[in-house]
Amino acid sequence: MYQSDAPVKVLVAGDQFETVQVLEYALRESVPDVRITELSSSWPITPMGDIDEVHEAVGDVEELIRALQGVQVCVSHTYPFTNEVFEACPDLEQVTITRGGPVNVDIESATRHGVRMTYTPGRNATATAEHTIAMIMAAVRQIPAHHELLASGVWEGDAYRYDQVGMEIKGNDVGIVGCGAVGCRVAAVMAAMGATVRVFDPWATPDSFPAGVMACDDLDEVLRLSRILTLHARANQDNRHMIGVEQLAEMPDGSVLVNCARGSLVDYDAVCDALENGHLYAAAFDCLPQEPLPEDSRLLATSRVVLTPHIAGASRQAAELAARIAADDVAAFMQGRIPKYLANPDVID
Repeated sequence: MYQSDAPVKVLVAGDQFETVQVLEYALRESVPDVRITELSSSWPITPMGDIDEVHEAVGDVEELIRALQGVQVCVSHTYPFTNEVFEACPDLEQVTITRGGPVNVDIESATRHGVRMTYTPGRNATATAEHTIAMIMAAVRQIPAHHELLASGVWEGDAYRYDQVGMEIKGNDVGIVGCGAVGCRVAAVMAAMGATVRVFDPWATPDSFPAGVMACDDLDEVLRLSRILTLHARANQDNRHMIGVEQLAEMPDGSVLVNCARGSLVDYDAVCDALENGHLYAAAFDCLPQEPLPEDSRLLATSRVVLTPHIAGASRQAAELAARIAADDVAAFMQGRIPKYLANPDVID
């Protein structure tokens, strides 16, 4: 428990999505007796990137250090919590990151400095799953391409030809790589729509999968049998380009690939090749090889590609849920409880 008669000082370091107002409202609801100071970055107007040793971060390190002086707890979304920050902020005791993985925090440094590191897994699982389903439908029925032609004044007289139309979900084979909070939701909806759903996830147990979903022992089995393949694996050093030339070749002719997870999972040049030679029917990507996408990207010039600018997890409910989970973590700090989602449990010891 916080050992002081003075109120806990909390820095709310928000941005243009996880706003200071949303975070502060949740804090006031859960822990009214706190002293709040504010800081805000320009994300998502300014893209995320690597800052020192942390990833997917936005914000000035020196500005963050100044704001953290005398602060015990910080609630943030994308600010860079580097070793330099922990070295310069001796009063800091807990950092709560309002995202599914605290990649913008040097967790080893936090632990060395005795700072608890918490995060909010699953806060945008529903938003990401719903966006994935929308991307699947947009790709298999080529909705954006038809809209673009119609909006430009072109009536497609041949759009109803057998060799031009897309496929249905019902009765089709859907493969899901990674069945965590997002993958399980997508699997459940695809199964409810009448698809045969197969899942590959070496870290999950089959009893955690939705009803009617089949577990596969290896990725190759899912690739061979899936007309629609959607990726929901967390990126790491071992699965970079897990879908490349060889894996695409294993997929059936006329299949569809969807990625709303992480850009590093896919070899996008290989996908463009497979689309151009007709092996893939379509593809849909929310996560891209480079963000922002350069103007000369092949993805922009390849037919039957549906793109969105990494917004699958963006919903108001996701921001509000993350803020509520974060507020619970601050309450746990004040009450001497261990937070539910503690990334560095060794710090407690």
